[in-house]
Amino acid sequence: MSPPILPGSTLGVLGSGQLGRMLALSARAMGYRVHTFSPEKASPTGQVADLEIAAAYDDLEAVSDFARGVDVVTFEFENVSAAAAAAAAEHGPVRPAGKVLHTTQNRLREKDFLSSAGFPLPPYAAVRSLEDLREALGRIGCPAVLKTAGFGYDGKGQVRIHHPGDASSAWEALTGQEAVLEAFVDFEREVSVVAARGLHGDYEAFEVVDNQHRNHILDVSVAPSSLSPEIKGRAVEISRGILEALDVVGVLCVELFVTRGGDLLVNEVAPRPHNSGHLTVDACRTSQFEQQLRAVCGLPLGSPDQLAPAAMANLLGDLWSTGEPHWRAALALPGVHLHLYGKKEPRPGRKMGHLTALAASSREAEELVCRARDLLQQSD
Repeated sequence: MSPPILPGSTLGVLGSGQLGRMLALSARAMGYRVHTFSPEKASPTGQVADLEIAAAYDDLEAVSDFARGVDVVTFEFENVSAAAAAAAAEHGPVRPAGKVLHTTQNRLREKDFLSSAGFPLPPYAAVRSLEDLREALGRIGCPAVLKTAGFGYDGKGQVRIHHPGDASSAWEALTGQEAVLEAFVDFEREVSVVAARGLHGDYEAFEVVDNQHRNHILDVSVAPSSLSPEIKGRAVEISRGILEALDVVGVLCVELFVTRGGDLLVNEVAPRPHNSGHLTVDACRTSQFEQQLRAVCGLPLGSPDQLAPAAMANLLGDLWSTGEPHWRAALALPGVHLHLYGKKEPRPGRKMGHLTALAASSREAEELVCRARDLLQQSD
């Protein structure tokens, strides 16, 4: 049995974005030191870490040197190469394991794994050529969505296909990359379950979250979800089954479609803290980031109990298009919290931070966080 990695030890984070930043803040609060590794300098994680290493993920010698200087390695996004995770694992524990990363960083591998394990998915097909795509459209039908198999997020690497005649242009748009064709789901809503599995198989799930997207990017998350207890219970059961099937040690998010008939279909899996779980920092006894730290260090998982209904609204770089947002106006609202990620350049569509709001009900929290975000755009 592996001994716990106790406070005072050093956590290594592959990746250096906002997820790593919030994980590092939780780790430092519990007395851990934090080292981060990515190609970026002065990154969101690097700004709050004890040590920032800037090198390419395929520089396996640099990854090995990094791993030798820490007590456990985790990752903050799944586009770190599996080879980097394997190189790190030669020098100490990597949690979740590299095999989890390998499966979930490729949509086709992920879907094949979930399908073979019996989890409910929308119809899909592997596409490696234009001929594959035309054949798959004949079976799956239109509308459908063609997605790159690897390295896609926030709607990148996706093309909607409305008619079979669009096949050629869709394949060209993905520049001939290996892809997955998915049936378009006429869903009632999208939800997510953020959950954690500990080193010894213990499991805790946060409240099911209702999610709203805009331009394929998460816009607003609300918890607890207004779904029935029965459907929420099934969502949590699916999540637990996926964490156990993948043998995850850490936090994992399962995104699901809820069909108009009340069925649940797994959309995607992310083996890390997730944007839809950001509200746990202000709303729960244990945040998703502290839970990640506890899990990968072999400590008991914390209580995921939510202390108040909450909502989260993403702040994209578009908000800065007319100048500095009006922070005073938004923060004058009781129950509103601001989290910025330390990114210097506010580009359109880039996640720069988020607001959370706590209220007496989920609907009130959603209204409050949206009002606060609207106020950011007013002039002084």
